Amino acid sequence: GVQTCALPILAMKTGELLWSRALYEDYEGDLGYFGAGTSPLVVQDSVLVNVGGRKAGIVAVSTEDGTTKWKATQEGASYASPIAYQDAGQTRVVFVTRLNAVLLDPRDGRVIQSIDFGKRGPTVNAATPLRFDQRLFLTASYGIGARMLKLEKDQLEPIWSNDTSMSSQYATSVYRSGYLYGIHGREDADADLRCVEASTGKVAWSVNSFGVAHLILAEDKLLVLANSGELTLARATEKKFDVIGKSRVASATIRALPAISNGRVFFRTNDSGESKLYALAWE
Repeated sequence: GVQTCALPILAMKTGELLWSRALYEDYEGDLGYFGAGTSPLVVQDSVLVNVGGRKAGIVAVSTEDGTTKWKATQEGASYASPIAYQDAGQTRVVFVTRLNAVLLDPRDGRVIQSIDFGKRGPTVNAATPLRFDQRLFLTASYGIGARMLKLEKDQLEPIWSNDTSMSSQYATSVYRSGYLYGIHGREDADADLRCVEASTGKVAWSVNSFGVAHLILAEDKLLVLANSGELTLARATEKKFDVIGKSRVASATIRALPAISNGRVFFRTNDSGESKLYALAWE
């Protein structure tokens, strides 16, 4: 059958559908290996999407009525979500697409700078780009590796890059006090939980064969949810993996990013095509 992807906008208070756009059909998108995986990004009165279509790579539509405001690039779609940030009073957006990291102006889609990031063939870019202290961290597995860049005044400049520090298949790293915490490796091979010095890429500590996991930074603590269903609370320190406690919270595979809100931990499992949403009380 024919697969379609729609972009619906709902009213927050009532859930009423305000409008919907079939962007993949409109711009002849390619659903790739796993369907549509990138998140849309709202910037002021626009919704930005890495459609990855033959007619447009990145598209901005109006939050008011869904009409197209601009379309830009021929970038293929990835599974990484874009980010927005402020620099010198200007809003900028970074997309990690199928093969590149693209810095653009969300007002008109003007590409400010683009750098190669990715490889052709059976590879994916899935981790969200991470910006902190005028730096940009990119990570992917499949031989692509990690890259730390200086990002200041609309300029991307290399700091370090390698495939030995923090090459993550799809989990996004977190940053605290000069160090990155995240996953190095792949779910279908071997994955380590690591702490890496952000300025150099030097590995501070590593828990070998930990498995793929999502990390959330909560003040000075790490919430580590492994795709095996084990939840670990640890201190965010570069000295060692300092575990406070852990518990198995699910028996099914967890690949979706968890969330913390109002004293609850939310996560979604997937087992044989059946998805369940869980909420845990944070005590």
